[in-house]
Amino acid sequence: MKNLSVLLVEDHRQLAQTVVEFLEQEGALVDYASDTTLARTLVQEHHYDILVLDVMLPGEDGYSFCQYLRKELALDTPVIFMTARDQLDDKLEGFARGGDDYIVKPFALPELVARVQALVRRERREVAPNLLTVADLQLDPARQEVRREGQLLKLSPTAFRILRILMRESPKVVSREQLEHELWGDLVPDSDALRSHLYNLRKAVDKPFEHALLETLPGVGFSIRPPRTV
Repeated sequence: MKNLSVLLVEDHRQLAQTVVEFLEQEGALVDYASDTTLARTLVQEHHYDILVLDVMLPGEDGYSFCQYLRKELALDTPVIFMTARDQLDDKLEGFARGGDDYIVKPFALPELVARVQALVRRERREVAPNLLTVADLQLDPARQEVRREGQLLKLSPTAFRILRILMRESPKVVSREQLEHELWGDLVPDSDALRSHLYNLRKAVDKPFEHALLETLPGVGFSIRPPRTV
């Protein structure tokens, strides 16, 4: 749970406080909203690893909010519904609206943590540490090795982590905020450490080879993509 960013949307303040405190004790970074009005703002301003949504909320309910995330914002962030509604039809509606899991109140807090961790591992493709491959670049999570054109590349631990994130998300663009969050959580270094690590990563991954794979999109983020063909 260390440094996982969680958005909890729950209108029962005592329950919300209990959940927030437990998740933070487990190392998570938690934002809280008591309704979807604030939640809509938060999801557009911040990157979250997972959302935990109550279903019965004032105004817009959790199902509708999840559908908004999927259809209007095109967010694929994992969503766990948290509710006392335990009928099969309720669960089926939650999955149909874009939810990934469903936990019924009352529940044990360690079970919520286990479900959060399982969904994030699946989202990050960490369930089975298979090889990551983009063009002629290959990263082996089990061996902690990176090769390009068969050549073993020497990377610092931080550069390896950056490359793993970019290759995991390829060909999508990863924002600076997401990279910094996964690397350092809330403890981002004061200096522009990310720029330095990306510079060294580019030297190792791209400079000795004919085609560049690491792209910087100013104001948007970074990506690892196969060379474009004409």
